[in-house]
Amino acid sequence: MRQTWRWFGPKDTVSTDDMMQAGVEAVVSALHHMPPGQVWGVEKIKQRQAEIGKMADGSASGLNWEVVESLPVSEDIKRQSGEWRDHIAAYKESLKNLKLCGIDVVCYNFMPVLDWTRTDLSYRLPNGATCMRFDLIDFAAFDIHILNRPGAAQSFAAEVAQAAEERFAKMCDATRSQLTHNVVSGLPGAVGTMSMDDVRAHLGRYDGISADQLRANQVDFLAEVAPVAQDLGMRLCCHPDDPPFSLLGLPRVVSCEADYRHFLDAVDLPANGVTLCSGSLGASPINDLPGMMDRLGDRVHFLHLRNVHLESDAEIGSFHEAEHLGGGTDMVALVAAVLREEKKRRAAGRSDASIPFRPDHGQDLLDDHTRKVQPGYPAIGRLKGLAELRGIMTTLQHAEFEAAV
Repeated sequence: MRQTWRWFGPKDTVSTDDMMQAGVEAVVSALHHMPPGQVWGVEKIKQRQAEIGKMADGSASGLNWEVVESLPVSEDIKRQSGEWRDHIAAYKESLKNLKLCGIDVVCYNFMPVLDWTRTDLSYRLPNGATCMRFDLIDFAAFDIHILNRPGAAQSFAAEVAQAAEERFAKMCDATRSQLTHNVVSGLPGAVGTMSMDDVRAHLGRYDGISADQLRANQVDFLAEVAPVAQDLGMRLCCHPDDPPFSLLGLPRVVSCEADYRHFLDAVDLPANGVTLCSGSLGASPINDLPGMMDRLGDRVHFLHLRNVHLESDAEIGSFHEAEHLGGGTDMVALVAAVLREEKKRRAAGRSDASIPFRPDHGQDLLDDHTRKVQPGYPAIGRLKGLAELRGIMTTLQHAEFEAAV
């Protein structure tokens, strides 16, 4: 298991120096300033590599950019509208340029409009730590009463819609504004720029696009780009929906094992693979993460290891981000499944036997509370998670226990 760390570029307040002190082996990054649909040029890729390759004092960091997260799939591609064919051509060109720069693993997602959704970005836990949280009642209040999406009330259980109405009535203007900010934070480029009318317009562009149609569009996209990645010796890995259920009336097509199986079988190439995110998938009680790793393992090209605490037994319900070893996913069993897969790959002589992973998200701890970071990406919280994951890895790879994996 190759230890990586997500970095958002020079403006990230968690620096390259911090990554060095965390002891990671490689970096996950992207050209976040590049709009979807544009070609990532070699010069821009090399600039990011150079930024990763040096510390604050100018000395070499020894770190390399090894995983792209994400090379975004445009909304035009997802809808097959507008300039979608040009965007696919640009995607292929970007893959070629990334390979020229020595980068082989590319994570992407196929979520319409939203990249992720939370209702609270700093939910306070009893010990004083904070984390991100999805509250179903708050979300319903936003959808029904702030966004005023047509038919929104009917997309929730009656008791949820009723509770949302009562909660919304008790919210002050500041609370409503903060809830809106939190939800809209998951729309790329939305914070501070998108009005509710803008959000409604984005949603409206998916009118008439069913889950089956979106699924077909994903397969069409992969039929174009996966052979290119295969020929280049690259690995594409699709991130699951976050959370793994439909929101705002939008279709979701990467929420469970069956969803993954559909597009893996439809474009049956080793380059067409999985980002197994234990936090996103773990937000639904139907997903068995160790089992998914065992069954999909040969196509898992990237891992996000984090945990969530489900606040009910409902298939669609509230949850918050837990400590890496403290949520509903058995992280020891999941890491054991990863190590089993790596053992199979080594026996088969695969060059990708060591699967890159990163400690995904983290609770804000200690000095994290005073450092402005990307939501979910604190320095100390992630370092704690990485240390815990290292402990599992080290134990399971010890001679005394290795035979049991």
